[in-house]
Amino acid sequence: MQERGTKMAGNIALPARTAGARQDGMVVARPLLRGSGLVGLGSVDELPSEFEPSAQPNDAFVKEVFSEPEHIMPLLRGRLSPVLAGRLDWPTIEARPASFVRSSLQQVHSDLLFSVRFVDGREGLLYVLFEHQSTVDPALPLRLLGYVFEVLNRHYEAQGLPLPPVLPFVLHQGPEGWHVSTAFEDLFDLPAGLAGELLPYLPKFRHALLDLTRCDPASEEDDPRLRAILQLMKLAREQRLLEYFRWLAESLAEQIPDPLLARLLLYALHADSDLDVEEIYRNLSSNPQLEQRAMSVAEKLRAQGLERGRMEGRMEGRAEGLWIGKIMALEEFLGLPPTSGEELESSSLAELEARHGRLHRDYEARFKGG
Repeated sequence: MQERGTKMAGNIALPARTAGARQDGMVVARPLLRGSGLVGLGSVDELPSEFEPSAQPNDAFVKEVFSEPEHIMPLLRGRLSPVLAGRLDWPTIEARPASFVRSSLQQVHSDLLFSVRFVDGREGLLYVLFEHQSTVDPALPLRLLGYVFEVLNRHYEAQGLPLPPVLPFVLHQGPEGWHVSTAFEDLFDLPAGLAGELLPYLPKFRHALLDLTRCDPASEEDDPRLRAILQLMKLAREQRLLEYFRWLAESLAEQIPDPLLARLLLYALHADSDLDVEEIYRNLSSNPQLEQRAMSVAEKLRAQGLERGRMEGRMEGRAEGLWIGKIMALEEFLGLPPTSGEELESSSLAELEARHGRLHRDYEARFKGG
């Protein structure tokens, strides 16, 4: 049922006046970890990048899959207005740097940023600012305004005027439907009777919104790869991952290449720490070919220690086991020689925490510039 205060047009929410206090839980953009050393999935260029083993696997998965043109193009093209989508030269879409350093030397990250040219041959670009949300944030338009300013300011410093249009696009994967306004001007508390006088002087924009709680990718999405990605994100949030793999086996098995299948498996295993690969195999059994492909991919991942690290991290709920799992996963993602299980198991809790702290600092320094 549609939430009061939000007007829906298809799956895109249009602005409506709502009120709400600011909620914490902003999604923090994370860099992708590449070159983890996984072998046997094809050429080096085809290997799926890894993402940080944290409580936010959704963020890393989104940045991983939607940084690729074959996934972001159908997502945007199918959800922008037909007139706008028809005027864009989609093969020219290009990922742009999405980190900005302000004059205060504070670094600001958006999730993804793209540029795409218009089909009429003009030199101008349309920038698409892509943001992933796991929570409903009433103040999101304020944060997006900061990102839009950074995009425009960087363009101005490099090329001057005129400025290119920037279109903010939000993908919402939270457990509750998006029920707050998408319009920046709705953040203001304007005196009664003065809205018409003040609004012309205030910034005015809204963000496009794809809310996974209000759509059914399995029936609404035409592109098979995008259908598989969005359906996984939706069912992962609803804790229905085994149902997802049954659906995948019955509907899309032949259309999912191995590199994407590897990403889907990795995301599922990170999203649900209780999920076991044997359960996945059983739910793929209706399609023996896909089951065999999944087993092959999972065995290659397990051979590199990822699955072993996850299993160690669940050792009967022991704190030591949790730290061991985190250490083994970080060593894998950093491309370090794995510490033997015997050495880790003989370490005290304090020693494990200290070892994890060193690895985490190495991760921060290497991938976040900290």
